[in-house]
Amino acid sequence: MTPLPGPADPATRTLMLWCPDWPITAALREHALPADTALVLVDRGEVFACSPAARQDGVKRGLRIREAQARSTGLVSLPYDPSLDERTFEPVTAAVETIMPGVQVLRPGLCAVKVKGPSRYYGSEGKAADVVFRTLAAIGLTDVRIGIADGPFAAEQAARATDQDPDADRLVVIPPGRSPWFLGSYPLEVLEQPRLTVLLKRLGIRSLGDFAALKASDVRNRFGIEGALAHRQASGLDHRNVVARKPPPHLDTTADFEPPLARIDQLAFAFRAPAGGFVDTLREAGLVCTALHVSLHTESGEVSERRWQHPRWFDADDIVDRVRWQLQGTHASDHGLTSGITRVHVAPDVVEDLSDHADGLWGTGPDEGIHHGLARVQSMLGHGAVLTAIIAGGRLLADRRVFIPWGDAPPAKAPGKDRNQPWPGRLPGPAPATVFADPVPAAVVDSRGNPVDVDPRGLLSADPAFFRAGPDDGRRPVHSWAGPWPINERWWDPTGRVLNRFQLVDQSGSAWLLLLEDHAWWVEAGYD
Repeated sequence: MTPLPGPADPATRTLMLWCPDWPITAALREHALPADTALVLVDRGEVFACSPAARQDGVKRGLRIREAQARSTGLVSLPYDPSLDERTFEPVTAAVETIMPGVQVLRPGLCAVKVKGPSRYYGSEGKAADVVFRTLAAIGLTDVRIGIADGPFAAEQAARATDQDPDADRLVVIPPGRSPWFLGSYPLEVLEQPRLTVLLKRLGIRSLGDFAALKASDVRNRFGIEGALAHRQASGLDHRNVVARKPPPHLDTTADFEPPLARIDQLAFAFRAPAGGFVDTLREAGLVCTALHVSLHTESGEVSERRWQHPRWFDADDIVDRVRWQLQGTHASDHGLTSGITRVHVAPDVVEDLSDHADGLWGTGPDEGIHHGLARVQSMLGHGAVLTAIIAGGRLLADRRVFIPWGDAPPAKAPGKDRNQPWPGRLPGPAPATVFADPVPAAVVDSRGNPVDVDPRGLLSADPAFFRAGPDDGRRPVHSWAGPWPINERWWDPTGRVLNRFQLVDQSGSAWLLLLEDHAWWVEAGYD
């Protein structure tokens, strides 16, 4: 059983920094949207967060996206990305750590600091909060609220109290020892313990003050350890301490060039040493980078950014190759650029433990040789010279193949070919083993040698008896067949396609997938 803190244990004076609607703020900053945009973040088809402009139109959390769009005609919807919240809150945390160490991030948009040391250094708790406001305003963050009280729980409620009155100050300071008085009128829901809240309300207890008036021993005997800890929070005796985070190591690297470099080979040579230092820094931290972000800055102010992924992990040569390929992808020649490169910034996007990528006792064998061979081909012929296939959405099998450069991360959604869409008419599994890049002309006839066709109502003119899979193929008797399965693409468009799909099995047991379009037969794929 977890022991409770003693009654004499004082609560830690805590400064709680709260950024309201942080997921919305992060999305606005990431996509460079105006602050007054009616924006919602969607998670599993429902509104996860909404901006103040959207709330004015009646949008609230939990609405279905269709209903939210009906309430706000100019609504902008984006998918909710938790990693974006964490990534964009990191500069805020780093800025606070420069003026007062010991920051604990409770979640993106909410962090706590022990205020005892900063209040002594800056002169008072209010002055320490003013320094935080000015520091965050310098990085463009002005909608910040701060609460100072005894313990993280009371400090968080003090910070949120600033949002109740639009004209109120952004800072609320609860004097030492006054946290029980401040919390007394708050409802039980702020404890975020639904089961305990329902039980207390059945007993006639409606507020934190009513809960705090109960004897601590009676609460523990009746509600157990969880109820006893909640009772201490309601009494302003928060047992939690502020646990400072360990700042992450500085892993990215930046190389500045003066004068700007106007040749790709010059840049590759000059950046080789920083790339080696980048890899060495990761190794010292016991990490390897499997995905990185490269930013190229030109003297004309243009910025080229790209995320690169590696099938194993990046070494110095791989990083230099990616920088060169990124330049070549912007249609820059080997003899000159439209604008000289002044800065190269490389930051790890995904890092993994070095031990997870250690070589085997006898090396990595064929995998290592394949990797080096393909990387060599890419370095000589360009990033797009080696391609790998991924499966996308579509009705025809050839349309479902999408080729991406080897080593790149598969896109979450191929443009116009999202696999999660219904795609009526697509072939269910199991999929054929051989898919022809271009359909092969075929012929299907009945027992009298007449071509088999399908009328506008989808009825066969006769049962298939023989077929030929290709102009050089002999006539094959049909052992069994299934179909037709119609595919009507873009039925509202005069240029749409109407196809019928069949499966045929010959007497040898070989299975084929055929298409019938405009009275012509084609072999789409074959089953092994």
